[in-house]
Amino acid sequence: MRNTEIRVGQIAGTLREPDDEPAAALVIHPATATPERFYTNFATYLADNGVATVTYDYRGTGRSGSPRANRRIGMREWIEQDVPAVAEWTAARFPGLPLLAVGHSVGGHALALGYGTAGLSGFALIAAHAASARAIPDPAERRRVRLVLHVLGPALAAVLGYVPARRLGLGEDIPAAAMTQWGSWARRDGYFFDDPSMRAAARAATVTPPVLAIGFTDDKWATPEAIDTLTGHLTAARVERRTYSPADGDVATIGHHGFLRRGVRDTLWPELLTWLQKQVR
Repeated sequence: MRNTEIRVGQIAGTLREPDDEPAAALVIHPATATPERFYTNFATYLADNGVATVTYDYRGTGRSGSPRANRRIGMREWIEQDVPAVAEWTAARFPGLPLLAVGHSVGGHALALGYGTAGLSGFALIAAHAASARAIPDPAERRRVRLVLHVLGPALAAVLGYVPARRLGLGEDIPAAAMTQWGSWARRDGYFFDDPSMRAAARAATVTPPVLAIGFTDDKWATPEAIDTLTGHLTAARVERRTYSPADGDVATIGHHGFLRRGVRDTLWPELLTWLQKQVR
């Protein structure tokens, strides 16, 4: 396997290529406050199985610039600009190869709205859902999320120009605008589907590649109902839904991020790989 650092404008990423000619090229579009390095093991697994794989950090996160210097970069910019930019770079780097994608959480939101989907043979959504805080079933988690998204996060963003998400237990630090937008959408029952400026429902209805939407029984955020709210708008696509329990992965927990950890490498990753391979045969 060959690793190459890449740049797509300000966006920093990594291309992992198999030793032999790849059968397909795939981009992993990351979750909010989740650094590129988190996806290393999964990307390596895909490359070892013949899929050239790109990982990256959104602008204002990780290696793609400091959150303070990119304070005006919001989730909308990640969705509408960063995701398509990396997808287009990958398509240009591998002309003629089948193209695939995996979107984790907000990365899946972008794909579900049709950003970065041009020419895709199929894509998988991992823990991607309509992320209304009101839809979180666990009362304690719902209160915690509202405290972070609606009180602590915006206050820290206003003072610092970015959100120290690591100190809040949310992962990597993120730009102020990303927190503001996240909190605004989370107040709405339909998340960004209730933001008229996003035209989210109309965009989702134009998506046509096959979709595999994966959720987990112990994910406090992306519940089956919240995932269905998102995928229900994919009216022109063939959508397959799978819900895994920790027992299915032979692990104690999976939650919102555990599917991308190597603990389920031998139990759950092969099922996703098989689905992806079927889309390009």
